[in-house]
Amino acid sequence: MSLSNLKRKAQPPSFSQSDFRTALGMFATGVTIITARSATGELIGLTANSFNSVSLNPPLVLWSLARSAASMLAFSTGSHYAINILSADQQALAQRFATKGVDRFADLAFVDGAGGAPLLPGAAAWFECFNRSRYDEGDHVIFVGEVERCSHRAGSSPLLFHGGKFYAEHPL
Repeated sequence: MSLSNLKRKAQPPSFSQSDFRTALGMFATGVTIITARSATGELIGLTANSFNSVSLNPPLVLWSLARSAASMLAFSTGSHYAINILSADQQALAQRFATKGVDRFADLAFVDGAGGAPLLPGAAAWFECFNRSRYDEGDHVIFVGEVERCSHRAGSSPLLFHGGKFYAEHPL
């Protein structure tokens, strides 16, 4: 790669934010709920589909959060969080944790993970993460977590999200 390519900048987009969001929605993803405890012990949780593996050695995963999110301070300053991968029958839970102004943990039995973050019952898998690093990019912050513990429910089907709708996984 030449040095002149390193100095180049991206061209302005030729599409609207709405077009971009719709195109991104064509990529089917799993659905997660990211949970943590604030410094004062308050339960924090939100629905996210911006989850991805990064590395097997060391075990690293990532997810992203809008800078404007009310939970940004708790996630950016806390030492641990959990990523709960939802199973196909947890659509209502995904919607609850995506709704503002509700008690997302009301009547929800959960287990405290080793780092204090709630592990949700019925999840297909969960990852207990040390809050290793953060990267400011655009209107989001990318969180990289070092996985300290993980587990999964064998045979569980994941909840999927595609084109603005939830789906259950069905093998071809």
